[in-house]
Amino acid sequence: MHVTFLGTGSAMPTGERFQAGILVQNDDRTLLVDCGSGVLHRLQQSGVGYESVSTVLLTHHHLDHVADLLPLMKARWLAGEEHLEVVGPQGTKALLDDLLSVHEYMQDKLDLQVREVVPGEFSVADFDVTAYETRHSLPCLAYRFGDLFTFSGDTEAFAGLANFAEGSAILAHDCSFPDDVDVSNHPTPEALGRELAGRDIGRVYLTHLYPHTEGRHEEMLESIGTHYDGDVRFAEDLMTISVE
Repeated sequence: MHVTFLGTGSAMPTGERFQAGILVQNDDRTLLVDCGSGVLHRLQQSGVGYESVSTVLLTHHHLDHVADLLPLMKARWLAGEEHLEVVGPQGTKALLDDLLSVHEYMQDKLDLQVREVVPGEFSVADFDVTAYETRHSLPCLAYRFGDLFTFSGDTEAFAGLANFAEGSAILAHDCSFPDDVDVSNHPTPEALGRELAGRDIGRVYLTHLYPHTEGRHEEMLESIGTHYDGDVRFAEDLMTISVE
């Protein structure tokens, strides 16, 4: 399996990190997880391209995770592609209906299939996935791809999600702010390290990074390391990880 971070940033631009998007590939299977602003450009820079993405899996519906959905649809239509499937938590169909009601000319341009999922097991783009509900300001799902890869989506750090991720070769986890920012719905490094303590995870990549984290990476890693002694790194846009 190959995991490519297309966007490791947040709703506040840094100029270096685009909004949320992760590409999951295995053999001839390709899945885009989240589709925030800039992801369409990162797809082209990755060499994969929007023509190869016929399925999008959403963690939740905040703008920095869905902003490039319609641009993706339009690009695929203009390129002669005929199909797109969008899978996500409850409310995903209403989201697409509302977006298309604003941009009416995009209605019926593609064979658009929308499917809503709940916590538990399901299949998408021929991947077997397990979903787990996170703690965020909107309903949000974390996704696990067997023992290879888990993505937290947006969430506070808590024991249930750490248990959900245990045993994964790779965990990509929201770590939006350093410790001195008073925040809910996202974890600080100290809180994340505390919840990951004692868990068996191959490697953790920190993502969904606000500008507040710039220049403070070492400090954040030290804070996590106070509790969790595993391999923790910062994700970067266009970084690809091979997982076996």
